[in-house]
Amino acid sequence: MSKLVIATRESRLALWQAEHVKALLEQRGHQVSLLGMTTRGDQILDRSLSKVGGKGLFVKELEVALQQGDADIAVHSLKDLPMDMPEGFALSCVMEREDPRDALVSNRYPGLAELPQGAVVGTSSLRRVVLLRALRPDLKIEPLRGNLDTRLRKLDDGNYDGIVLAAAGLKRLGLGQRIRQIFEPEQMLPAAGQGALGIETRAERSDLAEVLAPLAHQSTWLAVAAERAVSRAMGGSCSMPLAAFATFSGEHLRLRAAWGDPDGAAVLVRAQMATAAADLDQAAKLGTEVAAHLRAGGAH
Repeated sequence: MSKLVIATRESRLALWQAEHVKALLEQRGHQVSLLGMTTRGDQILDRSLSKVGGKGLFVKELEVALQQGDADIAVHSLKDLPMDMPEGFALSCVMEREDPRDALVSNRYPGLAELPQGAVVGTSSLRRVVLLRALRPDLKIEPLRGNLDTRLRKLDDGNYDGIVLAAAGLKRLGLGQRIRQIFEPEQMLPAAGQGALGIETRAERSDLAEVLAPLAHQSTWLAVAAERAVSRAMGGSCSMPLAAFATFSGEHLRLRAAWGDPDGAAVLVRAQMATAAADLDQAAKLGTEVAAHLRAGGAH
């Protein structure tokens, strides 16, 4: 038995995720406590992430807690974790994925097709912007920042006709009834790592590998490794309108990716490949090859 401290953001969804990991570890006999923290990403809500520093704003304070020994592990939504880990840190566990798809939430309309001409839809994800434009070029897409509850409140205040969120977060918080439409990947390809939880540690903490091993889900880990490799090869960040989603069919991993021009000047570029992937290196190689196909198609 070990005593573990989990560093976590203090949003309701982040705390749910940390409590979920805490419960799983306690079932295995460990003593676990939470260290709640507010990150820069939680504080800066008036500008898009792509303009103020990207996804790293959600993890820096947690990594400081790991580095100083105040916490042993940090739990993240994997799509919030930068593609390149800082020196001295490691992605030590990827857990089984929740629903990876995007969802439309609206108080007035049952789906995207029913939104009126010029309806206002909220999202601050450049990926969602370009994919929404491909589906409904007439929509007026407006920025939407804040944690999940804040975004829903802005919708309820009448600022938007609809907003697009990750289905996983809504379901984890028991808010699935607010979903009006789930976007299948053929309509709106998810972000790399969407729906999966990742656990970060200091790289030298080999003692934690055995502790976290029972929580890992190998097929999810391989899939998100391929997705994150696409983004890494494309220089992916919050300023990259990029989607990547991988699924297994037997032993073969099928990886689909899409890139769009946030200024709307170019059509979507799509690429996909499938290969046998039994380890993280093979999965990452697939991602690198798919990224090369995107660039060959005009993505940059």
